[in-house]
Amino acid sequence: MFPVRRIARALSAVVLAAGMGAAAMAPAHAGPGAGPDHDLAARDRGFQDCPALTELPPGADPAKWRCEAMTAVGRLTLGRVDVEVPAGRPLAITFAEGTVDGEFRQVFGAMAATPLRVRGTPLSITPRYGGYSDFQSNDERRGELDLTFRISGPGVPPGCSIGSGADPVHLVLMETDPPEVVTPDPLVVTFGVEDNRFAVPGTSGCGPLGPALDKALRLPSPAGANGIDLDARVAMRAYGEAERSGARARG
Repeated sequence: MFPVRRIARALSAVVLAAGMGAAAMAPAHAGPGAGPDHDLAARDRGFQDCPALTELPPGADPAKWRCEAMTAVGRLTLGRVDVEVPAGRPLAITFAEGTVDGEFRQVFGAMAATPLRVRGTPLSITPRYGGYSDFQSNDERRGELDLTFRISGPGVPPGCSIGSGADPVHLVLMETDPPEVVTPDPLVVTFGVEDNRFAVPGTSGCGPLGPALDKALRLPSPAGANGIDLDARVAMRAYGEAERSGARARG
């Protein structure tokens, strides 16, 4: 392993010199549908991460519940980090929603993402579920989601991340493109969301390398200096049918 000071100098040099290449990156807002690779990724993952019937709240009637499998592509800025979530490697989130005694409820299933290379550095970040989500939309927002971002690269210890379970990045996603039905059966819709008002905490679990990473990546980063812009595609299925599909996939 390289000495911490050498890693710190190298990280600072490449990040500051490259400026993350923001001007050279193509816009991530791809529009509804987001291309055939996005569709393929959604089909491949399908409903395999739907929560099991036994994970639904007590008293939940499966006939009043459905599973939603979402994939999203776009662009993410955290301090000096500026990365693209490409169509071939979208974020994938699966959850169940329905009612219990007339009250709307949700059960989170899973989130999957691949490492995203931080341009101009030897680092990658991987979005991870931060422990909270609320996908019930209203007049004020499309949904809320907590994320952390695992950092990987030369000399970076396991467990190093931007944010933590105790201090995640909290997104309040606003609609940029209204829902558009792609297919009615199975029901698939697309829409756009963004948030440019969230703050980003510093690194966590990075050991002696933490201060160097914070300096190189300009963390913590205040509200207004960060952003996320996503094109989402959501497939929905009646919950009983989704559960049978998930059971076959897991079997």
